[in-house]
Amino acid sequence: MIPKKAPPVTLVIFGATGDLTRRLLIPAIINLTRSGLVGDDLAILGVGIDEGDDEFLRGRLDEFLTHLSPDGEEPTRKDDAWFSLRSRISYMSGDFTRDDIYQAIETRLGSSANAAFYLAVPPVLFGPIVEKLAVHGLMQETETCFRRVAIEKPFGTDLSSAKALNARILSNVEETQVYRLDHFLGKETVQNLMTARFANMIIEGLWSNTYIDHVQITAAEVVDVGSRGRFYDATGALRDMVPNHLFQLLAMIAMEPPNSFDAEAIRNEKGKVLKALRVYSAEEAAANSVRGAYGSGGLGGKSLSAYRDTKDVAPDSRTETYVALKLYADTWRWAGVPFYLRTGKALTARDTEIVITFNKVPFAQFRETDVTRRLPPNRLVIQVQPDEGMSMEISIKRPGQSVETVPVTLDFRYSDRFDIGNTTGYESLIYDLFIGDQALFQRADSIEAGWAAVQPFLDAWAEDGSVPEPYAPGSMGPASADDLIRKDGREWHELGVVLHQRK
Repeated sequence: MIPKKAPPVTLVIFGATGDLTRRLLIPAIINLTRSGLVGDDLAILGVGIDEGDDEFLRGRLDEFLTHLSPDGEEPTRKDDAWFSLRSRISYMSGDFTRDDIYQAIETRLGSSANAAFYLAVPPVLFGPIVEKLAVHGLMQETETCFRRVAIEKPFGTDLSSAKALNARILSNVEETQVYRLDHFLGKETVQNLMTARFANMIIEGLWSNTYIDHVQITAAEVVDVGSRGRFYDATGALRDMVPNHLFQLLAMIAMEPPNSFDAEAIRNEKGKVLKALRVYSAEEAAANSVRGAYGSGGLGGKSLSAYRDTKDVAPDSRTETYVALKLYADTWRWAGVPFYLRTGKALTARDTEIVITFNKVPFAQFRETDVTRRLPPNRLVIQVQPDEGMSMEISIKRPGQSVETVPVTLDFRYSDRFDIGNTTGYESLIYDLFIGDQALFQRADSIEAGWAAVQPFLDAWAEDGSVPEPYAPGSMGPASADDLIRKDGREWHELGVVLHQRK
């Protein structure tokens, strides 16, 4: 089915001079323009605290896009999509907490224009901005125009704050107007999960505790905290990644087939999974979690200071840069199947993947051979980044007179088959925001269900007063993370073993 062109809309970006806008949003909109999914009836109104006029913002974007260009040419000379979009970008400066900026936006938009408000701002401003938009009538919809607001993560810092933020927002706007983003869901491979499952009986027929031993979900980063010490020390790996990125991947893996691909049908099934996550006691949370913080050492050929020595990080910080969890989804399909989640910084590789490990085969056929010690379980590896694709690991017989098995991999990479270009992952999310499809966006109840499952870990760590276990930069994480999974007779999938390396 050919996607329809987005309707006329003004995208109002709060925080337009920030890194997110120039690095991800504008390149994604250029890609949508180039593909014809948005047209000349898209306007962008940037709002920021820096003084400047329209040309001020256009110039900043020119500078960044020139930096991206491999030959250093100005993008307006070589990219018709940017040249077309550039003339429809305007800018206004002001304080997001004052009324005058919203009055100016109201005057600019009028009451009959479609508008989407994108909050590329610190989380502390989410509630105040939505309230101001509502007070000034900017979220008022009619039969002929829509008003929507897109909110970046993190959505809350714990269960109580997430509930409070949802209540504050939904007292001013309708749930149908709120688009809570998780940029992982814009990845092509993540979107393909439902198709891979529900369009292939060979996969969906095995998708249960009858055949699956366990699931691993990893989001590893090779970068350290860098200049984000102040933000990260107040957040940590669990809050930053688990209730949003990793739980969204878990929900797509564990959800039941929706009765249609309608947004609410999909969000209903994902919500059921998150609500079925086992909520641990404090003792259970402590026993089923590991957290660490990187120490000093070499990373990528350079010397890295320990996390606690990072600028704007407290010297006695108890914030984790790595977390590993063992969780259960208490549903009929997944009863007894553990989900192992891990995420961290300064690790050995940038690697976001889902590994489905199937049960071992019965060995009656091989009782007179030495195969039993070498026959690994089948695994389906779904690579989200950096090398998007899927691989199935199976065992075959090595040529010869003896029965000797060897593992082989059946690989699929998107870049081998399709031209996915230099996409940012935001193209689908922005396009869906414009056309009003909420399938890839989180609903209030799912947000709160995710935080409910995470809260016991936060409480347990706060109560025991322990510090995160140190781990070496460039490693796979703290040693106790290996113990967490080894005590169940299992091993973590090796980080950085991406598809093209298995060939």
